[in-house]
Amino acid sequence: MNASPAERMKALRVSRETLEKLEHFAGLFKKWAKSINLVAPSTIEDLWQRHVLDSLQVFQLSPSPKTWVDLGSGGGFPGVITAICLSEFSEGWVHLVESNNKKAAFLRVALNETGARGSVHPIRIEQSPSVIPRCDAISARALADLTQLLDYCAPWMLQEDAKAVAFFHKGRDYQTEVDKAISRFQFDLVKHASVVEPDSVVLEVANLSRRTK
Repeated sequence: MNASPAERMKALRVSRETLEKLEHFAGLFKKWAKSINLVAPSTIEDLWQRHVLDSLQVFQLSPSPKTWVDLGSGGGFPGVITAICLSEFSEGWVHLVESNNKKAAFLRVALNETGARGSVHPIRIEQSPSVIPRCDAISARALADLTQLLDYCAPWMLQEDAKAVAFFHKGRDYQTEVDKAISRFQFDLVKHASVVEPDSVVLEVANLSRRTK
């Protein structure tokens, strides 16, 4: 996205303060990406469009302050972007789950330097429900197929009185994943067209339950 800060702010629909934090994060990301593999190197040149804007649409689908769990946070997409957006509020938090210690170190620096509302948990995803007992929303990007993602989310979404909603970035073959997942789970599904990639979507999943044989 070769645009001025003002053009970026308009495209991203964020405040100037949030844009400045996003730009600081982008600078940190490019610096760290020289030494550790945060995303595919071929996509770094188009960082704003491919990663920042793509991640930002998740928060814009659910913009009120919430407690988030971001699974497999990697280079911070969408978890750090959500945490930066939450810095405009006095509430809301993002728990970033990333078992790779080098990536977890980057995430800590990114949160600290941008004043984002989040913390890093350098643990396996399967361990995270015991550390983060409840949440309002869950996100994941480029992590696993939908069935596996729902397995990861089940400890939060199947709790009594649970109202957690999950948001997953998916490519053009998402329907195949949905068809597979509904053989094991029941859920409400909203498909949000991606603002970045044609034929891609953000799947919003709610009211999860396991199918009984």
